[in-house]
Amino acid sequence: MKILIATHNPGKLAEIEKSLSILEKKNVQLISLKELGINQSPRETGETFQENSLLKAKYYAELTNLPTIADDGGLGIDILNGEPGVKSRRWPGHEATDEELIAYTLNSLRSYIGADRTAYLQTCITFYDPKTKKTFYETEKIDGYIAETPSNKRIKGYPFRALFIIKKFRKYYDELTDEEHKEINHRLKAAKRLAKKIQSYLLQ
Repeated sequence: MKILIATHNPGKLAEIEKSLSILEKKNVQLISLKELGINQSPRETGETFQENSLLKAKYYAELTNLPTIADDGGLGIDILNGEPGVKSRRWPGHEATDEELIAYTLNSLRSYIGADRTAYLQTCITFYDPKTKKTFYETEKIDGYIAETPSNKRIKGYPFRALFIIKKFRKYYDELTDEEHKEINHRLKAAKRLAKKIQSYLLQ
């Protein structure tokens, strides 16, 4: 059996593949969009991470006729009623650069200090089988808060990590060690739980 992992992000792909290793032991072949030569993406019109992850999973499943796994996630700031949420990259009203998003976030929180800057990183990962219409999903989040200045170490494509301080370690996300990152990785945790659901589904 083949299962498509529907992401164009190589880092995310590697994380999800690692989380689904128990499926490969069951003769499941994990394939990527790149392997299939698929470059297009659906328009993300959902109002929640769950809606968008299902939207993406269905889009690619129907395109390829393969069971598909897709995810969606981003930053939520409590004092701003969960913004930017699903708007993460488009929060300022346009497709923003990393530096624009860092500046926009800091400006949006300029009136708040300390406990008023609590936030979370959330992800939702979804499995959808186009043949049976069976759907599973898992969500997970990391609690923290937004720093008043960005970290000096930044990962391209992940602007909010340069502002997000992990509550557990009191360190910028970008400055976590590999072991610390593995311990709090929300996508890894959600994908591992999803893998168990898929495994049970395949044994039916």
